[in-house]
Amino acid sequence: MSRIGRVERTTKETAVLVEIDLDGTGRTDIATGVGFYDHMLDQLGRHGLFDLTVKTDGDLHIDSHHTIEDTALALGAAFRQALGDKVGIYRFGNCTVPLDESLAQVTVDLSGRPYLVHTEPENMAPMIGAYDTTMTRHILESFVAQAQIALHVHVPYGRNAHHIVECQFKALARALRYASERDPRAAGILPSTKGAL
Repeated sequence: MSRIGRVERTTKETAVLVEIDLDGTGRTDIATGVGFYDHMLDQLGRHGLFDLTVKTDGDLHIDSHHTIEDTALALGAAFRQALGDKVGIYRFGNCTVPLDESLAQVTVDLSGRPYLVHTEPENMAPMIGAYDTTMTRHILESFVAQAQIALHVHVPYGRNAHHIVECQFKALARALRYASERDPRAAGILPSTKGAL
């Protein structure tokens, strides 16, 4: 069965289309109008091996906040949709990714219960192009709320803001990939003692 999610979300502030195939090859087509965010979503698709399309038309004449947030909400909803009944998946995933002087550790549980723990170095540069670096946590909050997953992201050290953010997205991609992949030893089994995820 295909594991594809497709979400269209339209408000007075943004119009977002997200399509994700969890069993893809990492092909991406990203256009949000925020260059660095596009770069991060590309990392998510390529390192997660998700085929990912994201098209966002937002009120960038105000700032990038609504565009970034609403894209993350739609992405989380599409990811949840693509997971389907979660039968036969690994459920848990973790990955540690270095990027030069920075390191990100990400652990995920596709639990059905949204929860985020997020730490990163303080006093980062406030902007990367048009990307407000305080939005990284908000992206993760928005994604977690809609995907209904437990996510722990920890950056114990790093100096360069670009590296600090990018290694988080790369590690997130890999952790999501490992958690959502099908476990050949658990075909037809829901990975929960409760019988529900």
